[in-house]
Amino acid sequence: MAGRGGVTNNTQTNTLVWDGIVPPQCQPNPSILRLSAKLKWVQAHEPHHADIDFNKTNWVGPGMPFSNAVLTKDPNFGVVGLVPCAIGGTNISEWKKGSFIYGQTVGRTQAALKARGVIRALFLYQGESDTVTREDAKLYKQRSEKIFVDLRSDLQIPMLPIIRVHFLHSDLL
Repeated sequence: MAGRGGVTNNTQTNTLVWDGIVPPQCQPNPSILRLSAKLKWVQAHEPHHADIDFNKTNWVGPGMPFSNAVLTKDPNFGVVGLVPCAIGGTNISEWKKGSFIYGQTVGRTQAALKARGVIRALFLYQGESDTVTREDAKLYKQRSEKIFVDLRSDLQIPMLPIIRVHFLHSDLL
C-alpha cells in the first residue's frame, strides 16, 4: 500500500531510487487529502506514505489512483481523506491487536475521526510477506479476519467495509 511503483535499483550506487514518473491517475487533486505523520490534513501527492513508511523508498502506490477513480466515478463525493498506515515488508501477524503497528493504525484513524473525518472504508493492500512460508500463507485469512474484527470493534464501526487486496498464491494454501 505504501507504494513501490517507479522504484528502481541504481546499479552504480546499489540504492533504490524513484524513476521520476507520476502516472496521470496518480496526480494530486485538491479533493484528496492525507493525514500526515504529524496528524495534520495536507493535500495528498505521491509518495503519500513517505513520512509513515520512512525506512523504505516510497513512491507510486494504489491510494492516489483509487481516490482519483472514486472522484471520477462520483464528482459529488466530496473530499477523500487518506489515512496512510502501511509499513512495507510486514507480515499480517505484525498487525495484530496489541502490536505497535496496530496501535498506530487505530490512533491515526481516531485522529482522523476527531478532525471530523468519516471513515467510509479500510483499504488493505498487503500480503507479499505472507507468501514466504506455507504456514503464514495458510494462516493469512484467519489472521487478517481477526484483525478486521478487532479494528471494527476498537474503532466502533461494526459494519466498516474492508477492501482487501492480497498476493497469496494458491499453491501455498
